[in-house]
Amino acid sequence: MSFPVNKNRHKTQKEMVRSLTKSSQEYFRGIVGGVMFSLPLLYTMEVWWAGFSIEPLRMFLYVIATFSLLLGYNRYAGLRRDASPLEVVIDSVEELGLGLIVAAVFLWLLGRITAEMTFNEIAGKVIVEAMTVAIGVSVGTAQLGDNNNSKPDTGMHGEQNNPGVPSPAEKHIDFWAQVVIALCGAVLFAANVAPTEEVIVIATQITSERLLGLALVSMIFGALILFYSNFINAEKFTRSYSLFTIVSGVIVTYAVALVASASILWFFGRFDGLPPIINLAETVVLALPATLGASAGRILLQ
Repeated sequence: MSFPVNKNRHKTQKEMVRSLTKSSQEYFRGIVGGVMFSLPLLYTMEVWWAGFSIEPLRMFLYVIATFSLLLGYNRYAGLRRDASPLEVVIDSVEELGLGLIVAAVFLWLLGRITAEMTFNEIAGKVIVEAMTVAIGVSVGTAQLGDNNNSKPDTGMHGEQNNPGVPSPAEKHIDFWAQVVIALCGAVLFAANVAPTEEVIVIATQITSERLLGLALVSMIFGALILFYSNFINAEKFTRSYSLFTIVSGVIVTYAVALVASASILWFFGRFDGLPPIINLAETVVLALPATLGASAGRILLQ
């Protein structure tokens, strides 16, 4: 006997799981894009100061202008070109909300907002930073995903029907080539921030708990880019998705980011005359953009 109802139910459940996975990948990709495209502003003192010096009316107009940009981008260049006006509005509201959350989290990790500050100062800093983050979220969600659906045909058990075409897991991946490319990406991102005074300011004021949190967040972002968020072409440069591969890949990527950060900071004289503990803090602070660069660089630079 057959039970078509149960089959349909199982099919629906699979579709729901696939839809949830795709949605979560889009969200994570958007968060990565938001941080990636707004890094210079997150590390800029003038932007921190603007948060509590700009008058409320101008701040409100800034939010309205950003939301209008999100509506326009999602309408004409967003992830879903056939989205209805209501869907465009919903997507824009979600991106604005993600921008506020991401900006608040990273400003807290960097020690730029604390419990001792007034609500107006905290809100001002978060809003000013969040607008750029929100645009980055929108761009990251739409443009950094692997939307290529022209994958090889597969059989019942997932085998490729095109013999001679190796799967991504079977392709040879040169370890040292990937390290060099990751290093290029790390330098490309970190070099924009390393010469600034903000790195020293953050490093001298940050607590050990926030520093540890910053290191963990850096590694999580590296893992998301390489192994989960369906970043464009990511599967070409990962042998497999086993636990060992993920952990080792994240550790190596973060190690590359730390080496790049320390080297650039030394080159620009940011270690001169400071105690080793501050030098370590500087390196971890700069390793956030360096990790993003190392992870994304492996995918976008080749």
